[in-house]
Amino acid sequence: MCELLGMSANVPTDIVFSFTGLMQRGGRTGPHRDGWGIAFYEGRGLRLFQDPAASSESEVARLVQRYPIKSQTVIGHIRQANVGKVSLANTHPFVRELWGRNWCFAHNGQLADFQPAPGFYRAVGDTDSETAFCDLLNRVRLAFPEPVPVEQLLPVLVDSCAGYRGHGVFNCLLSDGDWLFSFCSSKLACITRRAPFGAAQLKDAELTVDFHAETTPTDVVTVLATEALTANEPWTLYQPGEWRLWRGGECLAEGRATRAPA
Repeated sequence: MCELLGMSANVPTDIVFSFTGLMQRGGRTGPHRDGWGIAFYEGRGLRLFQDPAASSESEVARLVQRYPIKSQTVIGHIRQANVGKVSLANTHPFVRELWGRNWCFAHNGQLADFQPAPGFYRAVGDTDSETAFCDLLNRVRLAFPEPVPVEQLLPVLVDSCAGYRGHGVFNCLLSDGDWLFSFCSSKLACITRRAPFGAAQLKDAELTVDFHAETTPTDVVTVLATEALTANEPWTLYQPGEWRLWRGGECLAEGRATRAPA
């Protein structure tokens, strides 16, 4: 299985601390050696860093770790390959344009007997993850040829993810830069940090950060990960089928798909 990393914040924030913990799991404290990637939204722009090498050994990952890019929405991923060879084309996150915006997606899990109908969007690599992302965007594009508010879009996102869950494990993060959608079929956790801020200690590296010294009283930052990244904070665990929509660090909507749609 792979691991996910996401962030939603109300002010541009760097994710170096959380990324430092995640990259250790890419070959040092975890088995996810088959590539990694991270995407930072900056307005309508998107900075994307990817490497098919293990993140714990990647010079590109070390560059990102030293380069505190500030963003309000981030999606990251470390890969343990099960479908598709180890290659740059199969490295998450995946990005496509829809409605004049960059949509970004990362998936943790594996889908069996998954062969959706072809559509406008097609996979470049050979992973089930990218295939699901393209199918999801095809569904959105078919239902809404023109842009709609995310609240109107939610039923398509939830029903699609619930359907993919019927093929196996489908934990995912999805964003168009304005919002961050998260869906859990087996494992996902989150934490929202706000005043009063305290210190946090990574599980996978000897690193502690005092967020009180790094933030302002009005900052709100939510971090999502497959497993809790810190040892001394109360992370919230998603339940199977649970989804949440985030913007500016706050949860805008949430629910639970108890079964795949017919």
